Amino acid sequence: MDLRRVNNENKLTLCRKYYIGGFAVLPFLWFINCVWFFKEAFRKPAYEQQKQIKTYVIRSFIGVLLWTGAIVTWVTVFQLNRADWGATADYISFIIPSGIP
Repeated sequence: MDLRRVNNENKLTLCRKYYIGGFAVLPFLWFINCVWFFKEAFRKPAYEQQKQIKTYVIRSFIGVLLWTGAIVTWVTVFQLNRADWGATADYISFIIPSGIP
């Protein structure tokens, strides 16, 4: 989609949909929101809907950072403790490694 061809009201609506969609455990939408609307929020001359778009972009960026931090923390904890957790770790694993831990 070319944002240059979309009017400002539709940009705001689309930005809002991606922001709300990120709460449905789809943080990738927040990332897309940041990338797509960064220029609209921070580099374009001021227009009426820009302030709200800027708010959604900033909040989306914060959401991406929080989700990234949570995922990295979980992967680190799981990888460091998988062998100690025994069968419980095997039950929540997609691939059970063979061999000696």
